[in-house]
Amino acid sequence: MGAERQTDYDRKGRTAERRHVQIAVKVRRPGETWFSSRITDVSVSGFRLQSFMKLTIGNDIWIMLPGFEGRRARVTWTHAHESGCAFERPLHPAILDHIVRLSVQAAQR
Repeated sequence: MGAERQTDYDRKGRTAERRHVQIAVKVRRPGETWFSSRITDVSVSGFRLQSFMKLTIGNDIWIMLPGFEGRRARVTWTHAHESGCAFERPLHPAILDHIVRLSVQAAQR
């Protein structure tokens, strides 16, 4: 499978700093059921999703971060079983800090 990326995708052009995490999440396409997935980095503006769900650029998805309601995001790039996604509305910095803390706690177990 080849990489599917937006032509203007530029890592240096990111709007927010990404934080490395390993967090289990629930993901679904609109109108479908939730299933388990994982994010490996996150920022207030988006995240990297590892999932076996077939996603394409421009797909809208819902992601449920641990302890929070689902929030809408849009797929901005895909490669194999990874996708970059942008939140419809940025995360509050306190939510980002909470997610990072959960990841650190899980790694210490």
